[in-house]
Amino acid sequence: MVSEPQPSQETASLVKRLAGPSTGKAGLAKDQEDINRVIADVSKGSKFYENEKKKDKELTKKIEHILQLRDELTKKSGVNLQKIEASVDQILLKLESERDLSQTIVHFDLDSFFASVEVLNDPTLAGKPFAVGHTVLSTASYEARKYGVRSGMATFIAKKLCPQLIMVSHGFSDYSEMSHKVMAICKRYDPQMCPAGCDEGYLNITAYCAEHDITADACVEHLRTAVFTETKLTVSAGIAPNTMLAKICSDKNKPNGQFHLPFESEAIKSFMRDLPIRRVPGIGRVSERLLESVGIKTCGDIYTYRATLSLMDKQFGLVHLLRTHLGIASNSVQPPQREERKSIGAERTFPPLGDKKKILEKLEEVCAELESDMEETQWTGRTITLKYKLDSFEVFTRAKSSNRWISKKEDLFAIGQELLLPELPLTIRLIGLRVTKLKDLRGPDPSTGIKRFFDNSSSSSSPNKKRKLSLSEVDEAAEHPSETEKLENIKPISYRKEKPDSKSRQSPLERETHTCPVCQKQVPTENDAFNAHLDACLSRGAIREAQAEASPSPKQAQGNILERWTKLAPSSKKKS
Repeated sequence: MVSEPQPSQETASLVKRLAGPSTGKAGLAKDQEDINRVIADVSKGSKFYENEKKKDKELTKKIEHILQLRDELTKKSGVNLQKIEASVDQILLKLESERDLSQTIVHFDLDSFFASVEVLNDPTLAGKPFAVGHTVLSTASYEARKYGVRSGMATFIAKKLCPQLIMVSHGFSDYSEMSHKVMAICKRYDPQMCPAGCDEGYLNITAYCAEHDITADACVEHLRTAVFTETKLTVSAGIAPNTMLAKICSDKNKPNGQFHLPFESEAIKSFMRDLPIRRVPGIGRVSERLLESVGIKTCGDIYTYRATLSLMDKQFGLVHLLRTHLGIASNSVQPPQREERKSIGAERTFPPLGDKKKILEKLEEVCAELESDMEETQWTGRTITLKYKLDSFEVFTRAKSSNRWISKKEDLFAIGQELLLPELPLTIRLIGLRVTKLKDLRGPDPSTGIKRFFDNSSSSSSPNKKRKLSLSEVDEAAEHPSETEKLENIKPISYRKEKPDSKSRQSPLERETHTCPVCQKQVPTENDAFNAHLDACLSRGAIREAQAEASPSPKQAQGNILERWTKLAPSSKKKS
């Protein structure tokens, strides 16, 4: 009797990939394996299936290369794994000494936000399986999730899993209004709260709890009650010593619950030990599979394979993973700064279109939305990136830079059309535009900053040419770059930037600022910090950056800056 062939690892990985990025969503059916198999069967033969299969093969080749490299490194003559482990243990001890349990961080997450708002608008949807979106789902009600339906899923697959699924169109204006209300409520507990999207964010409630003499649990319970009373929306929350742990904890008692992780080193390490690696914020499907390929399925496995990770530090990022294993991350919560923004964009997903006129109509809609957003937020920019997704689910980008600032619909459409028309005929299911090389219209006049010393109004710019973006430019410009484009840098990406001083909130004195006389930015009043900033402004690096936009001689430019500086800040320190 011939035994039935077992599915290959490639097939198993493809089935898991086809399941999509949202397999860890709260409220999903518990037997995910059967649902994943249904998704694979329904997808088979579609362009979506073929594109995912292609990506899976590319990732499989990448893993083969990594495993070959691992074997070469571990079997190399003279390699002492025990010695390497001892060295990593010393790093762990150092990281443990940096653990900060002084701040109480909360991550709040509105439960099934889009779906909940739709129920408020149409109460007849309550208790029914429905999803929000068109060709791809933005979210699904908890009743739909019981069938395996989830965000990011193609509509035809969702309807196969749940034939009675009700489809609802987006109500973006309603989502925006509700989001603003919730954020305003959260700011009562932490004026410096940091939104992480329209339906989630972080708060530091340390000061609030001390001022009102209440526990963290009571504070969060009060916040969640206030949100429900004023918006009729439910919130789940996690309470922990840092942002990473708070984010993980907010998923523990979803929906409409909260979870408080003990502020003790051993309790945190125990909590992390059996946590699936995919539960760590910033580790997606690709990073998960890469880590699993070397044996790491849980955060506890990071310690087990610490010698291998040390040898392959360039591929995986040893220190970042050790921090994850220990449950150590930033506890700094601050609102995003405008100067940190790198791009602004808009996009539309729709049923596949091949008609040139209809495609251009979609492009025009995107341009109108982008113009509105840029006007509202007061940005303009010089580089326009077109993104389009084919009916085969392949994503492409094209870009063009301009010698003038762009923000109007007519200009955006003209450049977008110029980039798109040479690519046609195509069948497209998504189109988007993104503007980079931004100028902040709310910021200081650039003519008063350092770059004015290099202004060369007589020079003329050469004609701009269309070009394909490099991999780094694609990662910056595209809102959702394909995961395979990032495989050259497979280091798991931290979901929040580490701050140099994350151990405590800024004092009122540290928040006082003066305007830098060179770059016009706000910098701390404290002498050392102020002088350090000025040194950076007058460094050769800053001069080279400014020279990139104009062309006087370097010696003349540096002389102009130093002369200007001595007039504006005669009392400050200068480096020789």
